[in-house]
Amino acid sequence: MVDIDRKQKMGLLMIGAERFRPLGSDTPHGSYLHRKSLDAEAKLASCQQFADVTFPGIVCTREEVIKAIDAFVQADVDYVLAFYMSWAEDFAWIRFLRDMPQIPILFSHCIAPSIELGDTSDDDEFTKYLCYGGLVGMLEASGDNARFQRPMFETMAGTWEQILDRARIFGSAAKARALLRHSTVGLLACYNEAMWSTYVNPYDMFFKVGPELRFLSISELTAKIKTIKDEDVRAVMKNLCDQHEKLDDVDDTKLFASVQASMAMEALAKDYDLDLLALNDIDTVLFREVGLRPGFWPTSDEVKTLIVPEGDLGGGLATYMLKLVGCERPNFIEPFHIDLPNDSFAAGHAGPNDYREEGGSTKIARDVRFAKTKWKHAGAPFAWHVFSPGEKTMVHVSQHSDGFVMAAHLIESMPCKHFLATYSHGLFRAKGESNAQLFENLLKMGVTQHYGMGSGDKVEELRILSRLLGFAWHEV
Repeated sequence: MVDIDRKQKMGLLMIGAERFRPLGSDTPHGSYLHRKSLDAEAKLASCQQFADVTFPGIVCTREEVIKAIDAFVQADVDYVLAFYMSWAEDFAWIRFLRDMPQIPILFSHCIAPSIELGDTSDDDEFTKYLCYGGLVGMLEASGDNARFQRPMFETMAGTWEQILDRARIFGSAAKARALLRHSTVGLLACYNEAMWSTYVNPYDMFFKVGPELRFLSISELTAKIKTIKDEDVRAVMKNLCDQHEKLDDVDDTKLFASVQASMAMEALAKDYDLDLLALNDIDTVLFREVGLRPGFWPTSDEVKTLIVPEGDLGGGLATYMLKLVGCERPNFIEPFHIDLPNDSFAAGHAGPNDYREEGGSTKIARDVRFAKTKWKHAGAPFAWHVFSPGEKTMVHVSQHSDGFVMAAHLIESMPCKHFLATYSHGLFRAKGESNAQLFENLLKMGVTQHYGMGSGDKVEELRILSRLLGFAWHEV
């Protein structure tokens, strides 16, 4: 599994002027190289507060930029933060543009908070003037940028603090892109034949998004269920009942079966080293062979695999991407209806959802949606969760004929009680537009009914990630 908790990995490229190195050597403030070395040390220290930084030293020559490229590749950095420290020859930069493997680059001009210059006929002041000349170098290099047209390239100008703020967000998205390329996704056991719009091409998912796909079978799940020890199941049942209200009509035998199947599903995902598992939890074979849909993921905080329902890889990727950009316990939802009098919309989903989400409310309840079916454990209980209140990011990912699309929007989750039987759910309100406008825009875009939802504002990180992946971006 990928290490979601690691720091973002930054390559720091500071470009200086070869011909300026010795200037100012006999002045009170030292040479150009001395002054820029002090500047570089301070900027490196501030970057190290939020990133693991690979810094090859100030780059001025062809040999030094080759060394920098080698260092960045060796460290497998998520992105490169690059800027000119003054005017400089562009031969080092164009070699970097040509030879650096495809990677996100944040090309930034650092604006000094103030300019303090005396008479530049003085060597000390003239060297200071040269040190202020980063804008000249950046403008020169911008022409090279336009010629090379590298993908995953962003340009900005701002104070150093503004650059750091942008680097944190840009780096979070770049880290998510890197983690996606090392992730493994499982499908148990098939696409949902009732929802063709949720189908995703497995080859495109690897080629255009990053993860490899594994196909798991129901027979593997049934075999794994037999390996889960009764005492371990009872321990999880006790923990669940100690922490959450169990409704009176819950059958303990069926509760045991649901917990055992959930633990088996998690163990199977661990066997395959899955970061994300899409479970087709309304598959007829699953009900025939297992008798229920597993209802208690995650059964412990040690479970690392993210699990989503209805075999939807696109909805799963949306939820997983939220996790990659910092949402600790994202959920999987589908909007149900718009409530005009109360200016809200209801949304949620049956099946696996992270009921351990902080601030939410969970009850152990019968799966009433399947309680009257013929299956062996019909009505087997599940974790019935109401989502926590507060600001949320809602994000959608699916595949169109010409590639993947992503849409993201801020919504407000409002306090509510359990009222939609079977479904983990909540009441929400769109931010920045009406609920009707939100869904009209989504309908025009062309989506599916499934979305990831996570706490906090992650729209900008997702916007950058969408661009880094080459997705069509819709902010609704």
